[in-house]
Amino acid sequence: MSEIPLSDIPALLLRTLPETADFIAQKYEMSAEAAVLTEEMTADLYEVLAECLTAPVLMPQLKSATPDTELLARCWDFVERLTAHSLESVRGAAYFEVLEQLLDADGLVEAAWPYMGERTRARTLTMLDFYGVRLPGIDGR
Repeated sequence: MSEIPLSDIPALLLRTLPETADFIAQKYEMSAEAAVLTEEMTADLYEVLAECLTAPVLMPQLKSATPDTELLARCWDFVERLTAHSLESVRGAAYFEVLEQLLDADGLVEAAWPYMGERTRARTLTMLDFYGVRLPGIDGR
């Protein structure tokens, strides 16, 4: 998987997760297809992840009794691309706006774990260690 340029991340989000389109359009007051081409959306990566992916799409699925497993797989494939990025700002956006949000409710890390890629799991373990959170079956303690 080759690294995607920073400026292409918004378009990748929309292509990978068309479920984010309405949230992107609402945030930028234009079509999602137009918004992903703006420099503003690239500059707002942290906000975009929080407001257009994590809160409205990812978290409801992780909290659902009957999650859409295909959607969750696409979400975590996208996050994996971000956690593997060479730019710290991109990795940081994934860490703070996606992974840290898993600590908001019991069971979210466990619900997400099967869908995470290798790098995302490693970052999640780092986060759990940093916050002193121990989860049986996840962090081996």
